Amino acid sequence: MAEAPVARQAPNEGADRVSMSTILFSIRHLIGALLFASLAVSARAEPVKPYKDALFRYSKLLQEADGGDFRVVDYQELRDINERDQIPERRVKRAYVSLGVKSVQVNETLGFGERGLDVTRVGPDRGAAFTVIFIHGRGGDRRLGANDFAFGGNFNRLKNLAVANGGTYYAPSVRSFDAAGVADVSALIRFAAERSGGGPVILSCASMGSFICWGIARQEAAVSALGGMMIMGGPADPDFRKSAAYSARLPILFSHGSRDSVYPAESQVALYRSLRSKAYPVRFVLFETGSHGTPIRMTDWREALNWILDR
Repeated sequence: MAEAPVARQAPNEGADRVSMSTILFSIRHLIGALLFASLAVSARAEPVKPYKDALFRYSKLLQEADGGDFRVVDYQELRDINERDQIPERRVKRAYVSLGVKSVQVNETLGFGERGLDVTRVGPDRGAAFTVIFIHGRGGDRRLGANDFAFGGNFNRLKNLAVANGGTYYAPSVRSFDAAGVADVSALIRFAAERSGGGPVILSCASMGSFICWGIARQEAAVSALGGMMIMGGPADPDFRKSAAYSARLPILFSHGSRDSVYPAESQVALYRSLRSKAYPVRFVLFETGSHGTPIRMTDWREALNWILDR
């Protein structure tokens, strides 16, 4: 069998070029890492102003404890899906969305090392007062977090809340929920923190995407650039108390459906109780009768962001 052709070059030419490229990459990486580690959140963002709160606020509290940090919210499929949507689970009624925000929405690929990361960005790429990053679950991509009409219009509300308050929203396409995916999101956190000049970055993870949040929680440099995390219908992390996020007392807000058949709510409630017993900054919203996708649809983004930004 004939050997495959091999590109040839002058002696040492390729070695010198590779060496110089490696040196330059290492220098850039070192500078970026040092800057990233130094970007501890230094200023508290202003409270997020209302946007269609009458339509999106929680309708009724069934239970409240821990000074309001543990709440059980009434959820009814007939009211919260069938009466809210023009086409149930596919298209919300027009009153719930404002599409002018799409004028500041772009799809782009951010280059991090040898891997590019596809994102939808809504809002400015520099100087954001705060940044929200949403991580989808299995089978999703950036289109899920950018969908204006699905999920009861909740992502359209998030876009409008971010832009109206000087913030920026990123919905990346996560290729895997392992160390490589964590590295991609860590790079995005670094990028967002650098571009904002140190404004708080809030990382929200849904379903299987929560493995990304738990991975990020182990990275001290990433945690230093975060203002808080949100876990929406995801698995619990039994080893969270060993993480850099725990040591830094990074605020965490959980939202979960009581009838989630993928990741049972009981495990997440147990983690909340464990953290609460240590006076850790944590909040839990449980949607009574809600299923696996309920938190994405029903979490009150304005209330969640303001709770985190006020820590």
